[in-house]
Amino acid sequence: MGDQVNAKPAADQWEPQSGGGRPARWERRVATVREAKALAHPLRVRILRLCAREELTNKQLADRLDRDPGTVLYHVRQLTEAGFLESAPVRTGVSGALEKPYRSTGLSWWLSSPTPGDAPESSFAPIEAFQEELHEAGPESLQTFARFMLHLSPEEATELDRRILAVLDEYVATDHERLDRPAYGGLVALHRLAR
Repeated sequence: MGDQVNAKPAADQWEPQSGGGRPARWERRVATVREAKALAHPLRVRILRLCAREELTNKQLADRLDRDPGTVLYHVRQLTEAGFLESAPVRTGVSGALEKPYRSTGLSWWLSSPTPGDAPESSFAPIEAFQEELHEAGPESLQTFARFMLHLSPEEATELDRRILAVLDEYVATDHERLDRPAYGGLVALHRLAR
């Protein structure tokens, strides 16, 4: 799954919060069916990406995603109940009104997809969200890409995935040290080719 996370929290934040969002240790584990279903919608994946970059209110999310606030609130609640979003401290907005922002817990990065038969509906949500983000950013935003075809045994495909994630995990775990730099999104997808 490994959607995103922008910063590994401080050591005192590693223990699960009330409501359960943060993992006790930042180690990869298989997503539960509930977690996989929460990540099975491209809009939820986009909400997580936005809330990983900054704390946003439901209205700010709706404006950024050009969606109805009621629809966005439904998805925010799904993500909150699954432990992917948490309420940030209430703040005073520009107009002087109190605002309730949300932030990503970072949990989604450390989850592996369940076997495809357990939650097939979650398979394309990250890809659809990535496509929407890429179209929104425009073609000039593309830094690099690699399209490839490899002949691999199931064991070799698993090893390739493990090695790619090991490299990405190093960057994710230290991302809080680079928050002054431009943010990049990406997607690595390995699929079996149709015959």
